[in-house]
Amino acid sequence: MFDRRQTREWVHGLTALILSLFLLGVSSNLGIVKGAADIVGEILAVPEYPAVKLRAFLGRMFLWAREKSELQDRIETLQRENAALRVTRAVVLNEQLKAELNARMSDVQVTMRAPLSWWNEVRLDKGEDEGVTSGLPLFQDGFLVGRVTSVGKFSSWAELLTSPSLMIPVVIEETRDLGVVVGEGNGTVLLTYVPVARGDLSGMNLSTALIGEQLPPGLPIGKVGAQVGTEDDGYATYRVKTGADLSRLYTLSLLSRAKDGAR
Repeated sequence: MFDRRQTREWVHGLTALILSLFLLGVSSNLGIVKGAADIVGEILAVPEYPAVKLRAFLGRMFLWAREKSELQDRIETLQRENAALRVTRAVVLNEQLKAELNARMSDVQVTMRAPLSWWNEVRLDKGEDEGVTSGLPLFQDGFLVGRVTSVGKFSSWAELLTSPSLMIPVVIEETRDLGVVVGEGNGTVLLTYVPVARGDLSGMNLSTALIGEQLPPGLPIGKVGAQVGTEDDGYATYRVKTGADLSRLYTLSLLSRAKDGAR
């Protein structure tokens, strides 16, 4: 049984609860709560301002970093795809060229190679009577050896890749960078005028470039060897590993001109 004191406390508590609920309902309808909340919000906005701005700044930075990372990944992917497409295109063009070249090849014999000009030129056993003309390229095992420089009635002379006076524009097939191949007159062949910024190109394939007027484009020469030096103008020099054995030349293949007169 509750005594009078406990009963009074319960009555007061219930009365206060009912009055609070009543005031809450009335104040909500009158906008008192909303107004109070607005005032409190404006007061708290001052100390919260730095935190809000910092959160917005960090959010923008995170979004920028993520977008930059995604963009960089996309650029790298496109660069790899572009490099692969360049190589694929070069391979297709080379295969088409090889099919055409094989139909225009004829054998010639080296009949003279003077000791004093061993690395510069050779004499061939065919001349004008066999359709040989100046500028025709020579091959050994499918790789460029040199080109015909002078033609007689029954014989002709060809300049070799190792000659210092024969400069051939070339392209590095994997990167499509251009350079110039030239001999040193002692059996060494160099690749020059390659930008240092292109990095290490050792092991990549070399073929004649489209810009050359002496020879058709796409003729295989060999591979890029070790880098041997750099120039003050920002170009690197590499050795060339020729596909042909230029120290032993006996039977070579001569590429005749196309029927339409093009190289």
